[in-house]
Amino acid sequence: MAPRLLDLAHWSTWAVCAVIKLPQLAAVVAAGSAWGVSVGSLLLELAGFLVFLRYQIYYGYPLQTYLEYPIIIAQDVILLLFILRFSGKTKRALFYAVTFWGGWYMLTLRKWIIDLAMNLCTLISAASKLVQLRCLWQTKDSGQVSALTWSMSAYTSAILIRFTTMLILNIWVTATILHYRKTKKTD
Repeated sequence: MAPRLLDLAHWSTWAVCAVIKLPQLAAVVAAGSAWGVSVGSLLLELAGFLVFLRYQIYYGYPLQTYLEYPIIIAQDVILLLFILRFSGKTKRALFYAVTFWGGWYMLTLRKWIIDLAMNLCTLISAASKLVQLRCLWQTKDSGQVSALTWSMSAYTSAILIRFTTMLILNIWVTATILHYRKTKKTD
């Protein structure tokens, strides 16, 4: 039963990732505006995804462990192009493309660079969410930000809650073991 449930979680997450940015794209295109969607947030998200993808490729992980990332990246790039178009900043697309391409190349100049970048991915991802939140708080208007896209992102992240919970509990058990081991030696 458990392997089937895990397979269902895996495939449903992959399916959601395959269309995750489509509601956001549809909202922006329908409105002809990207009001409320933070370019900074999107760029940080894109950077994090590119680092993760580059890391997976660099270390030769099987494609099925990161297949959703090229799909999400493509959706993010399309979304970025629409945002730039509707905000009248289309010329910045070339700058961003060159920057990301250069970053893609530089990540693997040295092994320590890709390893460090991968370790910073969670921070980059968190920063992207905080930048979007700041944009929403400052404007006090959700504009064209898609609640469906963000709820789908929450769903794909929910799978990781189990691992985070297990991490916290394992650290707690370890700390408790060390606490009682220390207490026992001092008695």
